[in-house]
Amino acid sequence: MSTKVVATATVRAINRKLLPTRAALVLTPAAVKRIKTLLEGKNEYIGLKIGVKQRGCNGLSYTLDYAKTKDKLDEEVIQDDVRVIIDKKAQLSLLGTEMDFVETKVSSEFVFNNPNIKGTCGCGESFSI
Repeated sequence: MSTKVVATATVRAINRKLLPTRAALVLTPAAVKRIKTLLEGKNEYIGLKIGVKQRGCNGLSYTLDYAKTKDKLDEEVIQDDVRVIIDKKAQLSLLGTEMDFVETKVSSEFVFNNPNIKGTCGCGESFSI
């Protein structure tokens, strides 16, 4: 049985700019300052760990905890000497997100400005992708 060549292909190298990849997470100066404050004197932790869990009226909610270790498939963001670990289950939902820390007269909280979110609940604690 013989093989018949139907078409040929040519490969050419072209000079094309690579598009920059989106960072997994970007921290604002206020978030960096707050994380440094939270980790001050807690040498047993390597940073903060961000995750998502099924919760709330819109599906997902962020979780924040101290991180002692980084699991093999977790993403690591190091910015201004602050380390943030992103849980493997949260990586796709956080891609391109800005983490901020906002203080007002009545509250202080981390705020996630996430371009991937399709909807949020009225109270702002849960979201859907």
